[in-house]
Amino acid sequence: MAKADCIVALDEGTSNAKAVVVDAQGAIVARASRPLTLQTPQPGWVEQRGEALLAASLAVLREAIALAGASRIAGIAISNQRETAIGWRRSDGQPIGPALTWQCARAADFCERLRHDRQAEVVRRATGLPLSPLFSAAKMRWLLDRCEGGQRMAENGEICLGTIDAWLLWQLSGGQAFGCDTSNAARTQLLNLASGDWDERMLALFNIPRQALPTISPSSHVFGATLGLEGIADGIPIGAMVGDSHAALYGHALGQAGQVKATYGTGSSVMAPIAEAQCDTSALATTVAWHDGERMQYALEGNIPHTGDAIAWMLDITAMSAGGETPLSELPVCVADSGGVYFVPALTGVGAPWWDEQARGVICGLSRGTRREHLVRAAFESVAYQIADVIGVLRQQPGFALQGLMADGGPSRNDWLMQFQADLLGCPVWRSNTAELSALGAALMAMRSLWGTTDRQLAALLPQHDEFKPDMQRHRQLQENYSAWRQAVQRTLWRPQASSLMTGEQP
Repeated sequence: MAKADCIVALDEGTSNAKAVVVDAQGAIVARASRPLTLQTPQPGWVEQRGEALLAASLAVLREAIALAGASRIAGIAISNQRETAIGWRRSDGQPIGPALTWQCARAADFCERLRHDRQAEVVRRATGLPLSPLFSAAKMRWLLDRCEGGQRMAENGEICLGTIDAWLLWQLSGGQAFGCDTSNAARTQLLNLASGDWDERMLALFNIPRQALPTISPSSHVFGATLGLEGIADGIPIGAMVGDSHAALYGHALGQAGQVKATYGTGSSVMAPIAEAQCDTSALATTVAWHDGERMQYALEGNIPHTGDAIAWMLDITAMSAGGETPLSELPVCVADSGGVYFVPALTGVGAPWWDEQARGVICGLSRGTRREHLVRAAFESVAYQIADVIGVLRQQPGFALQGLMADGGPSRNDWLMQFQADLLGCPVWRSNTAELSALGAALMAMRSLWGTTDRQLAALLPQHDEFKPDMQRHRQLQENYSAWRQAVQRTLWRPQASSLMTGEQP
């Protein structure tokens, strides 16, 4: 019989559910994937079926375990899409409504009422997060309000409310375990950063009963074990749960000081480990990166809504399909520069460090000589500029010293973009050569709890990186461009007064 020397990591994302089997040497020995769909019943509403998330997760777990061999599986680790909220009945495990994803803005009116009541700063100081419909608490409030008798049932402990890690844990354990990890709890807007527990004032503000919420445990922790799952053996311990962006940071470098992670995707998360919870900057979110079973690791994070999405949008409106004659990787070098064009992709507002939901996108610097290739180049450059905006705030934090930027995600495969990012920042960019970085990070977390693996031992399992060294002469040249970008951003934050639009009068 084969030795149980592998962790199967379930990475439940927004667009895909993936399972990756990682052996004790950190090598990936099997993988499986299933696509997921999003529903948008109204503008600004984005949801998924909790049952579909579960079905896809179980399917990839079964497939990956079969490929590796069931006898080799020592435990399960979970990384998951963050901020997505779901509620279900304790009696039968059935959802009370859809899973409201991180993109969903249906709770914006509720958040606006709290802002009007001057609660935004109260929320930020307790939780480290800006008041926003992005986070889970307002979504949970919406779910309870739309469920008949929802508030009463929640107060009686008949309804469970949680993030996706809690939903998966409940289902994998046959309803025996109701818990979440510290990193996911930190994204609900209900966790007190100082105590690491649910905050009584936040629970009252959002009117979320404590008895409806899961128990918070370290990210590296035995949360429960599998029970009653078709095609998956009972008794497999679930040894880690962590938010996907946090897992990626752990998978890069275990949270070494000065190592900043940027995930390039539809949007981007820029995250930097910090020594202690700091809630004195409103430009970035302060969050829990993870709890490794011994200590809490905090982080500063900037969330950017449109990075890869900005490129896709520009390709669409310029009719320059990525699948055309010119490969996507070559599109930014079709011209020598952007021709003085700057594109600020505030397509649904801007995130960090500006946090303005009302901002709208700007293309400026157009001339008679502007071609669509310049517009596409400007879209690629906008990705790097937005990352640089967040890095600029990080560099202002006391005691913070940037050693380099670690990159992952689809757009990071573009060599030109990575080199441009390095030149713009004036520091190395290290791109992970492992596509399943979140899954790997979660697996490493599970090795701590299940096998007692030390940080030194885990460091030997970290993936390799491709290095992009900055050209310092180019760095100095790009500072003028970056200054022009910052001016373009200010244009997105300006909006005309309604009266002048209606009457033609000067404001």
